Amino acid sequence: MQKVFVFWDNSNIFIGARSVAIENEGQDAYYRIRIDFQKTLDLASAGRPLEFALAVGSVPPQLRHVWTRLEETGVKVELFERGGLTEREQAVDQALQVQMLRKAFDYNGHPGTAVLLTGDGKGFFDGVGFHADLERMQKRGWKIEILAWERNCNRRMKEWAKGIGVFIALEDYYESISFTDDENGVIRRAKPLDLTRRPFAS
Repeated sequence: MQKVFVFWDNSNIFIGARSVAIENEGQDAYYRIRIDFQKTLDLASAGRPLEFALAVGSVPPQLRHVWTRLEETGVKVELFERGGLTEREQAVDQALQVQMLRKAFDYNGHPGTAVLLTGDGKGFFDGVGFHADLERMQKRGWKIEILAWERNCNRRMKEWAKGIGVFIALEDYYESISFTDDENGVIRRAKPLDLTRRPFAS
């Protein structure tokens, strides 16, 4: 069984979850939605040997406890400061892409399955970005699986993934990979994760 390598763009996944939460649970869910990190990782690995898992994101100090929870699942976390002027994330996508390419070369001759959690496909026509680097990995023999919120996913990247590997819409697993809480505690718990219909790249 091929080893699985998970590359996780946490901001993209969390921001997308907020939009889905509003549609499913009302406007207040925008502030209450949380990602169940363990179940999301379980969806990505799907019972296969997990060789590597990395998540990237930014570090508003008040969210440090969130990153600690993610690290407790065994996922390596790389955090970056937000820009001082724009308050936007800096170099986060690039850091994840560097790790993707390193794994592609480090495991030369022994490719695995790359599982990318994001919906960001920008930069393709310039030869940069997640989609371009996934194509580089696929040409070196890697299997490709993309897990993303379908409504937010780059359409070109989604259709490419469907053609050469697997695209999984996170909406199909929304109630299992998310929960809601507020200052008083948990409001909705995540449901058990059912992987019986989860496709695999072949």
